[in-house]
Amino acid sequence: MNHPLSAIDLFSGAGGMSEGAMACNVQVKLAVEKDFHAGVTYKYNHPNTTLFNDDIRKLKLHKSIFGKNDIKIVFGGPPCQGFSTSNQKTRSKFNAENWLFEEYLRVAKEMRPDWVVVENVKGILETERGYFFELISNSLKKLGYTSTHAVLNAADFGVPQIRNRIFIVGSLHGISFEFPKPKQKKHITVDEAISDLPTLENGDYRNEISYSSKPRTEYQKKMRVGSDLAVNNLVSKNNQLVIKRYKYIPEGGNWEDIPHRLMANYKDHLRCHTGIYHRLRSDAPSVVIGNYRKNMLIHPTENRGLSVREAARLQSFPDKFKFFGSIGFQQQQVGNSVPPLLAKAVFEKIKSMA
Repeated sequence: MNHPLSAIDLFSGAGGMSEGAMACNVQVKLAVEKDFHAGVTYKYNHPNTTLFNDDIRKLKLHKSIFGKNDIKIVFGGPPCQGFSTSNQKTRSKFNAENWLFEEYLRVAKEMRPDWVVVENVKGILETERGYFFELISNSLKKLGYTSTHAVLNAADFGVPQIRNRIFIVGSLHGISFEFPKPKQKKHITVDEAISDLPTLENGDYRNEISYSSKPRTEYQKKMRVGSDLAVNNLVSKNNQLVIKRYKYIPEGGNWEDIPHRLMANYKDHLRCHTGIYHRLRSDAPSVVIGNYRKNMLIHPTENRGLSVREAARLQSFPDKFKFFGSIGFQQQQVGNSVPPLLAKAVFEKIKSMA
């Protein structure tokens, strides 16, 4: 007899992991997210899920949230900025954000789900020589979970973006989780993902616009199901000096292609990160979206930054998924999200083994 799968999403953000879970008919009963604007986005797109839009440390749970015969899952990605390899200032035991995983473990201890899924940046394997990774794994073991882990590349699962994330999956019933195998022999390119979206300008702020063409690829068809218009077409407004810099950068290039005279305001521009002023290639998957406004990621063929919708496409959010808040909040929500198609692959595997 097949029992329903139901779940709690911790540190849900805008809802990328929930989106992937729901695509597998997992009923997400509760989502927990502190950020107000991400909470507005989550609730709009997942109206049937109860949202606790507050600090997880204030969360009090009751086992009645799950049905008696439900297969129960707790999943989520504790804040990962402290584990990122790009963060060398607070990437240590002394960053309070690095300890929020303890709240995740508290929920697992109280609810005793059949499955737990922890998602994070690959850098957690290296932070403090793997201290936090080992602590999470050993803590799950003490709670009675058999845990396995793997680093998955989102591009291998239909996401048009090279994004490596670690997943730790624990089973309360001694099941050694087998991670999904790559589904894509050929990665989806940026052009295949966004070429039907509207032509935009620097600083564009039009929320709803008609598509520039009919879907040109299977990926575009999939993303446009349930949507008649392209939404969230918001682009950061950069000054003319930044736009001048953009003009010198070829596809796949970065700040190194910008003439030195245009980088004079940098104290030492030769120490810029390689991801700064990166123009995406049309014929390859995107680099990590992340904080794409701060990194000045550039559209492959237009001299401007990415729109919120273009970034969402590169994260595999369907076009009917709408983001709320100012442009900065929307960009943050997209960049922080787990790609739904990557999450879906993990939940499909859990469903097959439950």
